[in-house]
Amino acid sequence: MRLMKNVAIILAGGVGSRVGYSIPKQFLKVAGKTVIEHTVDVFDNNDLIDEVAVVIHPMYIDEMDRIAVRNPWKKVKRILKGGDERYMSTLSAIEAYRGFGNCNMIFHDAVRPLVSDRIIKDVIEALDKYDAVDVAVPTTDTIIKIDEGMRFVDKIPKRNMLRCAQTPQAFKYDIVAEAYGKALKDPDFVSTDDCGTVVKYMPDVKIFIVEGEVSNIKLTYKEDLSLIDTLFQIRSKH
Repeated sequence: MRLMKNVAIILAGGVGSRVGYSIPKQFLKVAGKTVIEHTVDVFDNNDLIDEVAVVIHPMYIDEMDRIAVRNPWKKVKRILKGGDERYMSTLSAIEAYRGFGNCNMIFHDAVRPLVSDRIIKDVIEALDKYDAVDVAVPTTDTIIKIDEGMRFVDKIPKRNMLRCAQTPQAFKYDIVAEAYGKALKDPDFVSTDDCGTVVKYMPDVKIFIVEGEVSNIKLTYKEDLSLIDTLFQIRSKH
């Protein structure tokens, strides 16, 4: 019996659409379902996940309710209102689970539908030893740092020291709640992601890195949709 409950938080608060469609990316269809359905499926079917919450923009609460009704999900317990910024969706989840006990909070982008059970398992196992966990893959490109004028190369960091962050990002509840509690007292708080908030406001907390997968891509541009569809087809053949 596990002492800590594992709560997956699916972050679907975005309303923008860089892919050029009139609806948010998480509601686009790929491989027979909406993107968010694929994403929730992975967590709902994972044996290590105890509960799933979806954080959605208030404009799309009704749509998410309809999607939840037509799916046989057993672990989706809450549909929460998100905000205009990503960190507002995280805060919504933190507030919703206040008093729930010091559970593991596993935050995942709704538009990363190809996350694997292996990644989720490794993240949860890492939380047995660490208070915070990130998922990342080695960068294949040379990353350049530009100058303040944004016109010239300033530095070129060593590529072997760089990683491209993915999700899930996972934390003990107390850690992420305390980090955002401190962040909200900072008038200059600017959110990058949840790990960034922990790094800045709780620098003594070590964030363990779980190896991600190249296929765990985020739907950002129009071209990504066809790539995700192809990856689903390849996966279905194995």
